[in-house]
Order: sequence, then structure tokens, then C-alpha cells
Amino acid sequence: MPNPKRRHSKTRGRKRRTHYKAAAPTMSVCSNCGEMKLNHSVCPSCGFYDGKSVILPKKSK
Repeated sequence: MPNPKRRHSKTRGRKRRTHYKAAAPTMSVCSNCGEMKLNHSVCPSCGFYDGKSVILPKKSK
């Protein structure tokens, strides 16, 4: 496997890594209660997923 002949500068490596960014998770509105929730997951406020009650939500104190 070929190896670089000379060391790459710090700037060159950093230019290549400019697109390595963390993206914010996509959120959607719950169809049951209208709260924001993560896509493809159970709503933490009402416990519904795909129009069905999956879990009982925790009581807020």
C-alpha cells in the first residue's frame, strides 16, 4: 500500500475535515399530542407511536 513521501501540513488535513460536522437530529410533531419528538421513536410525553399507545408516559413531578 503506498505511503506519503512527505508529511502533510496541519492546514491541509484541516481543510479536508471541514465537512465533518455533527448534524442536529431531525424532529417531528407527534400526531397525538402535538409535542416535538425524535423521528421513528415513541413520543416521551404521551407514549404513542404510529397511532398506537405503546408505553405509559412517566408522571412529571
